[in-house]
Amino acid sequence: MRRFLQKILTKPVTRLANKFSSKPDLQRVHTALTKLYEHSLTNPGKKGLLLNAVEADRFIIFSDQHKGAKNGSDDFIKAEPNYLAALSYYYEQQFHFISLGDSEELWENTMWPVKANNKITTEAEKKFLQTKRFTKVFGNHDIFWNNDPFASLQLMSMYGEPVKVYEAVVLHISIEQKILPVFLTHGHQGDGQSDTNPFSAWFVGRIWAPLQSYLNLNPNTPAASKELKTKHNLFMYEWSKLEKNPVLITGHTHQPVFASLTHLEHLYKQLMDARERKDETLIASLNAAIHFRQQEYDYVSGNYVNMKPYYFNSGCCCYSDGDITGIEIADGMIRLIKWKKSGASSERMILEEMPLKKLLT
Repeated sequence: MRRFLQKILTKPVTRLANKFSSKPDLQRVHTALTKLYEHSLTNPGKKGLLLNAVEADRFIIFSDQHKGAKNGSDDFIKAEPNYLAALSYYYEQQFHFISLGDSEELWENTMWPVKANNKITTEAEKKFLQTKRFTKVFGNHDIFWNNDPFASLQLMSMYGEPVKVYEAVVLHISIEQKILPVFLTHGHQGDGQSDTNPFSAWFVGRIWAPLQSYLNLNPNTPAASKELKTKHNLFMYEWSKLEKNPVLITGHTHQPVFASLTHLEHLYKQLMDARERKDETLIASLNAAIHFRQQEYDYVSGNYVNMKPYYFNSGCCCYSDGDITGIEIADGMIRLIKWKKSGASSERMILEEMPLKKLLT
């Protein structure tokens, strides 16, 4: 019975949630992002943290862990081994860890079970904090960190010292005597689902979470609500390409984006080049890769060939197969990376990369 209900209810329930609770609007998104970015520059340290960096500095950006209560509706369980392996690697390699929102799933859970059931990952994150290499940003699912009067006490009990949680981070990266501005925020700003929409909170907490737990459903796959996520990513891209705006990195949609393109769109561009060069071996390899990626997300923008490389999305750390994705900024490069299981261990994969200096233009 459970499998039958899972088969017939997953799509309609997800569509219903999105229809009534999430209606991204271009102007609202752009206004919210501009206001937050300008506030971060004029009032650094309040809503947004301003960090000065050089080309050789190292940052890892993960978002959307959605750490839960280790029950049937916890989307983080399968991804936890890869997440812990990744944090161990980045700690040893001297990266600064930016957790870009929705780290804790606090729409479906209260703080107490989340805190009690995620002590191992909290300890791994704490190591970055103790070496002053940890920045925490809130998202829509853990907006608790921004608006609850007891949030600071909860953070103190988790990490053992005060933790400031921001809405945004601005990186000013010095490259060849120029400054590359990079704006990081969770990405829910201006989204009808997430901007204090009471229906969303009610639906997720009272209907979706119990149903997800019973049916063992995972809505946090790249294909879920793909039209909505793609539309929101497009709004983010349109904002980032405006003349005075910075490079933008967000999470929120769970859909990885590198240089304004999904990984699938990058593969299509590579396929076009391989066909021009008549590289049959590479064509076969790319067709196989495209077939595989289409199982994860199949949207391709009609204008993907001409899009400018101003927008990036870290994806998420709660895919149903346990993989996690993130954005690295390190040693003069920006990369879209994936961590996945390889036998008994976890493997880091570079999906896309480019020199940071290409973003200066």
